[in-house]
Amino acid sequence: MSERKIRVLMSKPGIDGHWRGGIVVSRAIRDAGMELIFGGFQNVEQIVESAIQEDVDVIGLSIHSGAHFAYTQQVIDLLKEKGVLGNIMILVGGVVPAKDFSKLKEMGVANIYGPGSMTSDIVEFIKTHVKK
Repeated sequence: MSERKIRVLMSKPGIDGHWRGGIVVSRAIRDAGMELIFGGFQNVEQIVESAIQEDVDVIGLSIHSGAHFAYTQQVIDLLKEKGVLGNIMILVGGVVPAKDFSKLKEMGVANIYGPGSMTSDIVEFIKTHVKK
């Protein structure tokens, strides 16, 4: 019997158009043998519905600075409302000020990755912290 692959939904709430980081991370996740569900531009409701339907272990949010608190809180609130918050790890990536990392973690984000983050660190974090 083969072990179930880690399933990761990568999505971009909003429409700011900054995709480079999300694409690079998505490829690294796929290349590391995880199952990647690429959500593209989705609103918060679509992100949560995709996460539930696809039975993902991780939601990766690619968020541009300025919207990181609002979108992240909305995703967390909806996951909580649906009763699946504890089952899905949330990662945030994008141009997020380092001073905001601690608040995002207090909100329930497992980790935050800014420009220049090593994809190998992201992959290792997911592999180490996803409950199987």
